[in-house]
Amino acid sequence: MSVKDHPSAGQGPRATVVFDNYRYDRRLATGWGFAAVIDGLEKAILFDTGSDGGILLSNLSALDIRPDSIDVVFLSHIDDDHTGGLMEFLDKNPSVKVYLPSSFPSSFKSSVARACAEMVEVRGATSIFDGAFTTGELEGTKTEQALVLDLGGSIAVISGCAHPGIDRLVKAAIDIAGAKDVLILGGFHFFRSDTHSIIAMIRKLRELGVRWAAPTHCSGDEGRRLFREEYDGHYIEVGIGKTIDLSGLD
Repeated sequence: MSVKDHPSAGQGPRATVVFDNYRYDRRLATGWGFAAVIDGLEKAILFDTGSDGGILLSNLSALDIRPDSIDVVFLSHIDDDHTGGLMEFLDKNPSVKVYLPSSFPSSFKSSVARACAEMVEVRGATSIFDGAFTTGELEGTKTEQALVLDLGGSIAVISGCAHPGIDRLVKAAIDIAGAKDVLILGGFHFFRSDTHSIIAMIRKLRELGVRWAAPTHCSGDEGRRLFREEYDGHYIEVGIGKTIDLSGLD
């Protein structure tokens, strides 16, 4: 079985990009930032919220994803392009549980605590529910957590911007889930990196067991081009509205 692109494909876990600066589904609005909905697991997760709540909610509506169908909001790091849509989303669904790094400012955490059913401050690696984990806070140019999905024979690592380094996030995920084939999805923060640095990172990721790559958001045009060349059939083109079926990866 191979990675499937169509939103209706498969009944298992899948990830749908609902906020991005790269276009895929031309019905949807783009904006600088990233958000994705992961469903088909025990609970539905909204990973990050993009920079604009209006765009986020409009895209969810166009994709027939109801805000009240989301059980968990997972925030990778404090930047506005990943948290900017949160409060408007919580207006529509205050029943969710929000996981955020403990290093977030107190004022931000207070606002979230008042607006949602439960807020969880993340420090170390921990389980969110069966098959879904956080790497815990990793230090970098900015403190960040990544989402880890245990898919049985493989794992998916979902990154907001990979400020600590996408290789470090993958290493942390492997420590949690064990040595398995890895899919990486999200922002890898290569939009200011030179070609040599990106190639060196791709080699590290190969050594770590990354078999599928789906770079978007801050990964940059050159980063996406180089991943496309290296991963070929295991490169996944990502943009707003793209759905990746995670139930069968080969």
